[in-house]
Amino acid sequence: MTQSCLILGYVPGGTPAKWARIWAQRHPGAPLQLQAVAAADAADAVRGGTVDLALLRLPADTSGLAVIPLYEEATVAVVPTEHLLSAADTITAADLADEPRLCPLDDVVAWDAALGTVIEHRPETTEAAMELVAAGLGVLIVPQSLARLHHRKDLTYRPIADAPGCAVALAFPEGPQSELVEEFIGVVRGRKPGSSRGRAEPAPKRTAREKMLAKQAARAAAGKVARKPGPAKRGRR
Repeated sequence: MTQSCLILGYVPGGTPAKWARIWAQRHPGAPLQLQAVAAADAADAVRGGTVDLALLRLPADTSGLAVIPLYEEATVAVVPTEHLLSAADTITAADLADEPRLCPLDDVVAWDAALGTVIEHRPETTEAAMELVAAGLGVLIVPQSLARLHHRKDLTYRPIADAPGCAVALAFPEGPQSELVEEFIGVVRGRKPGSSRGRAEPAPKRTAREKMLAKQAARAAAGKVARKPGPAKRGRR
């Protein structure tokens, strides 16, 4: 059965809009369905077939999946707008050494060396942690896209110059892929429409001379068949 649509999962802060626009232009007959998935569930959604592909954050358990790294986000610290750290354009890890730090249960920043004392209470979500930052309970370290996603007038964020970046990747099941999945991988990789990469290569076009020689060979072969002698006749006695 031919696949009629493609389901792309994306984690909070993921930005599939560019690829979705390109897909709609190239494949109007095969809709791309965008499905939000929690960061912790993204890989399982691909393995379980809930989505065909997913934009997820690394590091993650990607066993059984093929992964294409896409881009790396800046890591930022979210603070109240009146916070001392908001006076700088960029901060460093050392600037956070004396700051209480919030770490939600859905934290996606893999930075074991982050400074600051982690508050014992862990809010369930990044969005809930933003409320606590606004209340002055601590700073929150997140990828820049999440700081933008949960933007509030009473909060701001500053890039942390020496923090590791937050990687985003495209994941899909290992092994042979459907034609639509291959097509979407091509979109993400920037292939032009009609690219033959990943498909069987078309036969090369023959030159005019090659066509002429082929016709001459065909005529010669036909002539030999026409002139092929039959069985030898016995002479009269």
